[in-house]
Amino acid sequence: MCRIAGIACTKLTIHERERMVKAMCDIQWRGGPDDEGVYSPQNSVVTLGNRRLSFNDLSDAGHQPMHYKNRYSITFNGEIYNFLEIRNELIKSGYEFNSHSDTEVILAAYDAWGKSSFHMLEGMFAFALYDNEQNTVTLVRDPSGIKPLYYSIHEGRMVFASEVRAFKSIPLHLEEDKNWPVYLMAFGHIPEPFTKYKQVRTLPKGNQLTYHIDSNQIEQESYFTYTFSSSQNSISDPAIWVKSTLEKAVEKQLLADVPVGVFLSGGIDSSILSLIASKEKNIDLHTLSICFDEEKYSEKKYQDLVFQKLNGTKHRLLLNKNEFQQHLPEVLEDMDLPSSDGINTWFISKYTREQGIKGVLSGIGADELFGGYPSFDRINKLEWIRKSPNWINQLISTIPGKRSRRLPYLQLDGMVGSYLFLRGHFGIKEIAHHLNTDEKEVKMILNEYCNCLMPESLEGKNKAGWMEFNMYMQNQLLRDADAMSMAHGVEIRVPFLDHNLVKGLFSMPEDQKYKKGIPKQLLVDAFLDVLPEAIWNRKKMGFSFPFSEWLKNNETVNQLMARNTEIGNERIQSFEKGEMPWSCFLILMLLKKDDKI
Repeated sequence: MCRIAGIACTKLTIHERERMVKAMCDIQWRGGPDDEGVYSPQNSVVTLGNRRLSFNDLSDAGHQPMHYKNRYSITFNGEIYNFLEIRNELIKSGYEFNSHSDTEVILAAYDAWGKSSFHMLEGMFAFALYDNEQNTVTLVRDPSGIKPLYYSIHEGRMVFASEVRAFKSIPLHLEEDKNWPVYLMAFGHIPEPFTKYKQVRTLPKGNQLTYHIDSNQIEQESYFTYTFSSSQNSISDPAIWVKSTLEKAVEKQLLADVPVGVFLSGGIDSSILSLIASKEKNIDLHTLSICFDEEKYSEKKYQDLVFQKLNGTKHRLLLNKNEFQQHLPEVLEDMDLPSSDGINTWFISKYTREQGIKGVLSGIGADELFGGYPSFDRINKLEWIRKSPNWINQLISTIPGKRSRRLPYLQLDGMVGSYLFLRGHFGIKEIAHHLNTDEKEVKMILNEYCNCLMPESLEGKNKAGWMEFNMYMQNQLLRDADAMSMAHGVEIRVPFLDHNLVKGLFSMPEDQKYKKGIPKQLLVDAFLDVLPEAIWNRKKMGFSFPFSEWLKNNETVNQLMARNTEIGNERIQSFEKGEMPWSCFLILMLLKKDDKI
């Protein structure tokens, strides 16, 4: 697990490139505190940089950037869980290896099979591969988009990095994207492929982008996309299959030369991962949990139920308001891109690193795959509202509540409108008011956004599954988890996004995956023999903190909002009266931080 950066430019000297790439790596150092490297291949106009967080092959043989056969160089961020299988296949074909790292396997596989090797890789990854014979740089990102990769092809140069903030360290003219405040207020984040800058974009998941240096041209295509199968495959016993597949995924993702832990909140997903991991032989398992003095937020009693069944070391932090207030300025800075979420991950990751743990398993992906969100039950009602006569919608819009304020989102095209109706933070009218623009402008900006096309054949809960997987999880959960954990040099691994599990669930008939009115029943059934009933037979809490209480009378909040006392005080009062959710208030704070309101 690392942070990567690089530049390809014919107009810069080698010293200029190396100085710039070194600066980009220095900004990202916390995501790779164990080692660093900056390398310019001989007779090239390319410089690659890497900050390493060591997990496999802790020796110098795993140093990056790594080179192969005097032709290829790579800077790699991530983990390839099936690298041993690929390595063995290559050895049978005559390949030899100088290390035990997955990085060298990527290089050898590319030498053997070219770009077709990318779809063979199972794991989470983002890398840049330079080919000195073709004089190309190829950027690659994993099919689930677990690891981030940002790039800019502008002013005759290609620049890439794992964090957007790294681009500000080089003399590249960056023009702010004026639409990002609209996206933030609507979505609670800036959705891919956008960032705060017009010239910096996110490489889409499952994509490869090749930059031809001689011609300054790019060639981009998808090498793998998860799709809901049109010819769905029925599995004879779905629960047994889920259990077996997830257990294999956990076994793979516990593979490391350093201790790996599990985030244990006390919910279904983290409890299952902890119970599976606890059974693995030769694993010194560590569980990381947080609890609070505020009883309605604390899941301590559920954590204790799982602790009774676990082997290994249990770590639990009692987090209080004083510590939250003390570290809030750091949290806001570590977001990289503004977001209404991720604060919880920052604190648990900080605590994890303090316990000497570099890597943890997380339950991200379970809700999206097994139907854990309210959207799975609401999606059909939403379709009914879309088809309703205008007078019904007008009547609904007079009813107080956030969902009625979101009703105008259904005037937008496709799943973007559906997503924002279900998950949007501010309504269109509110966004226009706060940003001092008009509603038509807001609608136009949101209509221009297209994440990806949803297959027309999808119906019912599969629509919700597609939306949650490709929009909410992709743009918010995974990005926030990566930014906030790597700020502390902690790697988050996500077994529920195992390639075989995702592919199998996407091809499973809807009636096997979801049961009416019962969230994640298939997942519960798979582990009913080990999962305490009190864990699954209760109301979903999520991984939340007492934010509403802790943001009140906060010095950081007051300083940000005081930049315009009249407006700031009005919003603080609205929040303290309970008229504004904490997530919306946080968004206004972030806009204030960047002087957008």
